[in-house]
Amino acid sequence: SVVQAPLDEDVRSSLDALSICESKTCPSELIAPPDDCHVNSSLSFTIQICRVEDITVGGIVKGSIIHIHRARTVTVTDGGAISASELGCKAGIGRGTFLKYGAGGGAGHGGQGGIGIYNGMTSEGGQRYGSAYLPCELGSGTGSPESGDDSAGGGLIVIGSMKWPLARLLIYGSVSSDGESNRDTIGNSSGSFKGGIGGGSGGTILFFLQGLLVEKNSSLSASGGKGGIHGGGGGGGGRIHFHWSNIATGDEFVQIASINGTVASSGGSGNDDGHFGEDGTITGKECPVGLYGTFCTECPVGTYKNVAGSNSSLCTPCSLNALPNRADFIYVRGGVTQPSCPYKCISAKYKMPNCYTPLEEVIYTFGGPWSFAVFLFFAIILLALILSAVRVKIGESEVTYRATSAIHNDAYASSPFLLSLAEVPGASRAEETQSHVHRMYFMGPNTFREPWHLPYSPPESIIGIVYEDAFNRFIDEINLVAAFEWWEGSVHSILAVLAYPCAWSWKQWRRRKKIHRLQEYVKSEYDHSCLRSCRSRALYKGLKVGSTPDLMVAYIDFFLGGDEKRLDVAATIQKRFPMCLIFGGEGSYMSPYHLHSDTLLSNLLGQYVSTAIWNRLVAGLNTQLRSVKQGSIRSTLGPVVSWIKSHGNPQLERHGVRVELGWFQATASGYYQLGIVVAVNENFYKSHHHHEHAPDFGDRSRKNFAVPLLGSKQAIQDQPCTSYGVSRKRLTGGVTGGVINEETLKSLDYKRDYLFPLSLLLRNCRPIGYAVSNH
Repeated sequence: SVVQAPLDEDVRSSLDALSICESKTCPSELIAPPDDCHVNSSLSFTIQICRVEDITVGGIVKGSIIHIHRARTVTVTDGGAISASELGCKAGIGRGTFLKYGAGGGAGHGGQGGIGIYNGMTSEGGQRYGSAYLPCELGSGTGSPESGDDSAGGGLIVIGSMKWPLARLLIYGSVSSDGESNRDTIGNSSGSFKGGIGGGSGGTILFFLQGLLVEKNSSLSASGGKGGIHGGGGGGGGRIHFHWSNIATGDEFVQIASINGTVASSGGSGNDDGHFGEDGTITGKECPVGLYGTFCTECPVGTYKNVAGSNSSLCTPCSLNALPNRADFIYVRGGVTQPSCPYKCISAKYKMPNCYTPLEEVIYTFGGPWSFAVFLFFAIILLALILSAVRVKIGESEVTYRATSAIHNDAYASSPFLLSLAEVPGASRAEETQSHVHRMYFMGPNTFREPWHLPYSPPESIIGIVYEDAFNRFIDEINLVAAFEWWEGSVHSILAVLAYPCAWSWKQWRRRKKIHRLQEYVKSEYDHSCLRSCRSRALYKGLKVGSTPDLMVAYIDFFLGGDEKRLDVAATIQKRFPMCLIFGGEGSYMSPYHLHSDTLLSNLLGQYVSTAIWNRLVAGLNTQLRSVKQGSIRSTLGPVVSWIKSHGNPQLERHGVRVELGWFQATASGYYQLGIVVAVNENFYKSHHHHEHAPDFGDRSRKNFAVPLLGSKQAIQDQPCTSYGVSRKRLTGGVTGGVINEETLKSLDYKRDYLFPLSLLLRNCRPIGYAVSNH
């Protein structure tokens, strides 16, 4: 179906009658028509569709001046068309020129008409006219006065008005106001050819609307016509203008136009030597802040616009000076309207507004890396001084076994009964010495990676006083108590990087808490069910935990309960020796190896050698051990072996006592403990000299100790003890290890420290006020 007004033959008379082709004034009824469409019959329209809410164009609506007014939506379906093409002015303001024997120039409108050229003669194209931002003129034409042939321009299509803008315009077909193209050849009276006529200029398409959709394969066009053959110039492009209404901004912004088809106002092409017409204009109403372009889209990310206008140059790039290195500008609905463009960090691990890591936030809070380094330095110094002052004031608590003497209170005499078994007076030192059976040492260096732990299976010397199954359960429980929590090691690792003295203090504090926990567990929580003695189980008196002052070596002492058979008691006490005494320390300058002789040891050995002689031996041995360095264990232990041989044993042998240097309790990590073996035997000299001269002893000794000494990670459980009167008994009745002498010293294993300078600094740093114990 077709709706057309006027008919093709009535176009000239209709437009001439309206007298608008030569007028430079925009008719007011086109911009602001009256509300009543029939109030005045002299309006400048050839087709007017008024007061229809929803208009669907499925056929063709064709006219010179088409006006759709007071509608809500207009839909041009696929196959439908609204057209004013070739129905504009035959002449008009932008009419193209035509020479008598030359080609015609194209008409002008939004763009100047193309120049016509024929046989070296040129005809200028028509001029531009009208306004790009509120156009309301028809397109102009051109033609030959002699022949009457001409090319008309495009017409005028106006949809909506300022007061009644269209809500939506949906184009699936075409809306056009193109200029006429001419392909005819003009001849003269002699029959020769003249140049071709120029093309008509594109008309005007003016929309007052709020939303636009130009679907794929659809078109919106106001292009100029093509020039005629033999040099005709192309018509200039027309004008398309979108006068948007109610443009939402900011967070309320919605896209007002979706363009998937063609929107064009191009100039027509010239023929032969004829020139192309200039392109027309496609404009939109000035966009508010944050939006730009004909269709008022958001300024690109990284730009802002704080003035009204449609030019893309108004979207100013955001300043990079305010953008952190780890940030990118982000999309903002409705566009950015301020120079301070929003941004976000490139990763969630960085924190706004500076996109720093938490550590960098702290650093830059103090003014930067250098300022923070100075502050941290003085903070560490201050913290070290405070910790040192506290250590000096409180004193380093010695966590070691202290024999508890009998406490006799007058309350016992005044009370005829005991309130609890815990009120039974403790044994005296003499009784405790006589009832002592065995000292069982914990394995491991008591570090977060390798905490203390006890081996399974009871030593030979205590088999007679414990239940083996219950003993193994006790080992499981106490090893669990001795283990560190994972977070304790994590805190130590962090402090070791940030402030090593604090890390050392933390480790010592956790060690001290651990030995206190072990003592409390054995004293109050464990039911002593592994002991055979009924009295020991009832009074919780058969086990005691102690440690060296440096908290690196811990042990459990086993005591008789007093209700055993006398023959068993005598046999058990005889198994005390040979006894191994493990050194404390770790072989560094600030924590050297040392032998800690507590009261119980002094009393035990005081039965065979005087206390003065034993104390002199301990003092001399500790003096020698100060020079033993873990990283050079083979070379630095040699003088200690020689000293024991030349100075230590000669003083002890006259009392039937002998000591030997040894290693004990190797763990899977390669860690082992150093110490001495004390042998007391009335047949000592006979046994010693017998083994010293036995031909197979050297081979047997090396065989027994070869594996651990060459660096084995697993200790051998059953191996002979020493090279003197202990025959085939294991060391101290259950402690694995071997004797260190001139021969075995060469094969002693040790860990190489390739970062010795750094290790030396770290291991020997202690807070001010730390006192090295003299032994």
